[in-house]
Parts: sequence; C-alpha cells; structure tokens
Amino acid sequence: MNADTAKPGKAAGFLGRGPLFWIGMTFGTSGAVVGLVLSGAIEGKATAFTLMIVPLACMAAAFMSMLNKNEAGTGDCVTKGQAQRNYIKRVAVLTSLYLASFAALTFLDRLGDLPYAVRLGVGVLPGLAVAGFFWAIGRLILEETDEFMRMLTIRQTLVASALAMSAASVWGMLESADLVPHIDAYWYAIIWFAGLALGSVVNRITYGTWGHV
Repeated sequence: MNADTAKPGKAAGFLGRGPLFWIGMTFGTSGAVVGLVLSGAIEGKATAFTLMIVPLACMAAAFMSMLNKNEAGTGDCVTKGQAQRNYIKRVAVLTSLYLASFAALTFLDRLGDLPYAVRLGVGVLPGLAVAGFFWAIGRLILEETDEFMRMLTIRQTLVASALAMSAASVWGMLESADLVPHIDAYWYAIIWFAGLALGSVVNRITYGTWGHV
C-alpha cells in the first residue's frame, strides 16, 4: 500500500497526530510527573502511580501511530520491514499489559491492607511488562535483516544503557552521602527508555536517520 491508497486516518497516525507528537507528549508528561514527585508537590505512591498512567497512555498512542503509519506506507520515522512491524505490535501489547497491571496495582493500593501473596503477585506484573520491552528490543535486533538498521538499534541501546547506568551510579553515590532524596529503582528503567530517544538523536546527527526504536 502506498501513500495515495492509504486510509487518511492511518496515514495521519493516531487521533490525527504523528509519532513525534506522541513521543514528545510522553517525555513532557513524564518530566512533569518526575518534577512533581521530586519537589514534594505530590505525596504517596498511589498518586504518583495514577499520574504515570498519562505518559504511559501517550507512549501507547505513539506506538499505535507508528503502526498505523507503517501499515499505511506513509511512515517517515520507521522502516517497513517485518521485524519493525513485529516490534511495534509486541510493544503495543506490552504497553496495554503494563497499563492494565498498573491500574490494578493502583486500585489495590487504595484498598489498604491486603494479603502479602496478593500484593506480591500484582506488584510484580508491571515490572514483568517492562522486562518484556527489553525482550522486544532484543527480538528486533535478532530479527532485523538490514545490517545498517540493526547497527542503529544497537547504538541506541548502548546510549540508553550508558545514560541509565550513569544516572544510577551518580545518584546512588549522592544518595549514600545524604545529598539527594531517595528515588525508587524503577525510575532507572524510565531513564533507559529516555536514552533510546537520545540514541535516536545521536543516530540522526551521525548517520542522518533516526533508527528503529
């Protein structure tokens, strides 16, 4: 299917907006939530969990926009290979699972004291969904037949890993010296995903293309 025969809705992305808009919304809303948490403007994990649904929904919209543009043949930020289509579908499913488990965790947290087994089972589900994202990226690297695009994806993951591990090391040292407040470890996974966007910028500057992820 080409751009001339594509359905207007899919060609436009998701809700009339392209992937870059939804990616920008994801990082913008994530930054707002992080700022509110670190400033003490909001208290309690339940409130933070509830607010994080907004950037997660934006991220799901970004992947839906990518998938629609890909299927319509109008995508300018993704390639049209089978590996990329599989990756987008996997991430869309994992994002849905994450949102559902996140909502369940928030709801149960508001109920108060629950059996340990229940809290453990529900609490581990969002983390497993996030682990699924790493698996999806790994499958993308393995399934990609274009060596250049595979190299760009690997570069993105290296940049993301360097950013997340550097942030964990620096903040951990500052925290051990009681110079900064404690943050939960799952924020480093969020930083890793932000590093993928930074890796895309690095790819764009050095090779003239954003890459897959």
